[in-house]
Amino acid sequence: MELRQFFGRAIGASLGDLALGDDPASAYLADLLTRFARTDHLYPQGFAMPRLETVVDMLLETQAAWENPASFQPEREVVVRRHIGDFTLFMTGIFPERVERTASTRYYIDQGKRAYAFVSEHDRASSRTGGTGAPLYRRLADRFERYVAVLEYARKAHFHDHPQHPFFGLTFG
Repeated sequence: MELRQFFGRAIGASLGDLALGDDPASAYLADLLTRFARTDHLYPQGFAMPRLETVVDMLLETQAAWENPASFQPEREVVVRRHIGDFTLFMTGIFPERVERTASTRYYIDQGKRAYAFVSEHDRASSRTGGTGAPLYRRLADRFERYVAVLEYARKAHFHDHPQHPFFGLTFG
């Protein structure tokens, strides 16, 4: 079975098990898990530093987008803020123990909600995209804790101990 299908089924089953029904964010969550099955997507390369490994690194990266007027890239901030939302959602739902060891769950949740709200507002105001992604990112911001719970449930019920799962046995220092 293709990885994206595996995650799609796990998220769909988790939403059903939790009586949350058919959620418009389910495809996004499955895509998020698929993307982050590769650590180079989880920890992308930055401009300000070689690799973005923490939320603080990512926040510094958003500042770097504004520091040099000659290489000003406002879209870079949007990309990094979306990654902050994705990273905090993923880590809080899939590896909550690591989040508690290295930071605070509340900090991750607050940063994730703030990041998705920023992306939603940017997309809504953008004439290029017509705001098509704004409702999804607003939903992710407003229901962040719900989606953390969905990911956490999926991890425990559908693939936590499954040896073929890409996150099986993966731990963070």
